[in-house]
Amino acid sequence: MSETRENLPADPPSARRGGDVDDQITLGQQSPAPGQVVIEVGGEVDMLTSPQLRSAVIEQFGTEAGVELVVLALDGVSFLGTSGLAVLIEVREAAHAAGVELRLACTARRVLRPLTIAGLVPLFDIHDTVEQALAAT
Repeated sequence: MSETRENLPADPPSARRGGDVDDQITLGQQSPAPGQVVIEVGGEVDMLTSPQLRSAVIEQFGTEAGVELVVLALDGVSFLGTSGLAVLIEVREAAHAAGVELRLACTARRVLRPLTIAGLVPLFDIHDTVEQALAAT
């Protein structure tokens, strides 16, 4: 017996989000040593928030900044969408063009899985911790 539309469960009500707080990204920055910058990323990296991440990273590549290494600490990311993946590729290319090394510090599956599915893992220098990323040669 085939199901008709009347027999199917009603569409679930749209999920209410907690407001603007759910749509935010947090960016913290520190300079553990001269020429090194660590940007700690938290929250959702999607089409609404990825421009903030792009701006925060690319501003580190200015010639007057003297930055040689940028580490993106991504374990605080709760969601990484396709826009976030695109930004990671963009900032990787911008870092390369500026002569700045870009490394990722992350063990979170919610970040590594989208990178893996998109086939992007080989493009990035990924470490388990910020300390390992800073120490890598």
